[in-house]
Amino acid sequence: QVQLVESGGGSVQAGGSLSISCVISGYTSSRYCLGWFRQAPGKAREGVAAVTRDGITNYADSVKGRFTISQDSAKSTLSLQMNSLKPEDTAMYYCAAVQTTRPGLWLRSPAAYSPYWGQGTQVTVSS
Repeated sequence: QVQLVESGGGSVQAGGSLSISCVISGYTSSRYCLGWFRQAPGKAREGVAAVTRDGITNYADSVKGRFTISQDSAKSTLSLQMNSLKPEDTAMYYCAAVQTTRPGLWLRSPAAYSPYWGQGTQVTVSS
């Protein structure tokens, strides 16, 4: 049984930093891609960052240079370090895992895939 459990969300002022994590278990695909997505109220879910099993990363333009995705050596924990946060980063953040070798395409067209999802963790940035 695949499980993804996020933690670390919270509230921060604009310009601040926050780190969120996701513990992944039961996922055995050799061509997996792990990613972070977010959904603000009234908006569609959008891709934020993704990383392949080989460590290739992709980022949405809106977070490039501010967010960093990483996975531990055991490939069981996915993290997202968020710096220089903006009010528009406020959203529910979801961890996801899918079998694909095209992380950039997954981020741009998440609806075309059927990943495993975590339950989400809220990030709120105040101005």
